[in-house]
Amino acid sequence: MSKVFIIAEAGVNHNGSVDLAKKLIDVAKDAGADAVKFQTFRAEKVISKRAAKADYQKKTTPENESQLEMVKKLELSEDAHKILFDYCVERGIEFISTPFDFESIDFLANILNVRRLKIPSGEITNGPYLLKVAQTGKPVILSTGMSTLGEIETALGVLAFGYLNINESPSIKNFSRAYWSEAGQKVLSEKVVLLHCTTEYPAPFNEVNLRALETLKHAFGLPVGFSDHTQGIAIPIAAVALGAVVIEKHFTLDRNLPGPDHKASLEPDGLKQMILAIRQVEVALGDGKKIPTHSEQRNMMIARKSIVAATPIKKGEVFSEENMAIKRPGIGLSPMLYWELLGKRAEKDFEADDLIAE
Repeated sequence: MSKVFIIAEAGVNHNGSVDLAKKLIDVAKDAGADAVKFQTFRAEKVISKRAAKADYQKKTTPENESQLEMVKKLELSEDAHKILFDYCVERGIEFISTPFDFESIDFLANILNVRRLKIPSGEITNGPYLLKVAQTGKPVILSTGMSTLGEIETALGVLAFGYLNINESPSIKNFSRAYWSEAGQKVLSEKVVLLHCTTEYPAPFNEVNLRALETLKHAFGLPVGFSDHTQGIAIPIAAVALGAVVIEKHFTLDRNLPGPDHKASLEPDGLKQMILAIRQVEVALGDGKKIPTHSEQRNMMIARKSIVAATPIKKGEVFSEENMAIKRPGIGLSPMLYWELLGKRAEKDFEADDLIAE
């Protein structure tokens, strides 16, 4: 199988500090992640003054602070992005970011020239945003938290329409045509990975519904992965066992740092343990063929048994339940032939524990 692509989600856990962001990159690289992901936005363009905080944000940030005020402190400038992008190149880890507005899409795709874009769950019904992303031509990883299969299909239709540069007016009808077209299906298979996700921080285990990975895979025929918001590392490991080809997990330097996402993030040791476990699981999954492995072949003769003489047997004596036994090693006749020997006559003498040969 292909190697699972692991995204260490730094998100806004840099708290607006380039130095802290660099340390997060170091942690992601040292833990063995394939990519480290940030968020690119201008707070005033994506959050209104009246937007309320999510419940989990209220628990982890000052009560008298608005969502806009909270997020504003977590912005990274374009210069900061360039510094972090170059640092990722230096460290040998892919830089990914989630854009939240049109200007950020342009910046990531055309100025930084990132390899791919991440679309967050909250934008899956944002048609103009999806179209803008697709028109960059960049591959995307699309999180599907809070969505239905119908909403995902519509979003994929917008992406197909944008990727194909269809010379028609954007509309639900034309998006559907693009999605169902042969060209649309082909370009989606080349450009899109779907991530199952439960949009809550931390996500309750009874709402994770990992079996939805199979549902997404069968419904859309696209590679599927998992964006994890649960506590601990068990669920993303299980997701890999269920076929996830991408894993995204929030991490932080210290869960006690101020900010909205630290409490629901892994600390460095946890990230390293998760990645190690995923690498072990992906190797252990194998190719699905049920045949003896190389190691098993060495042990077969030791662990299996053969038909042996239970007592001394003289030439011409009839093999019976009394004079035959089944013991290790497994280098003689298989016990599956036991009943075929019953009633036959020995062609030579056998001592007790000698392997029986016809």
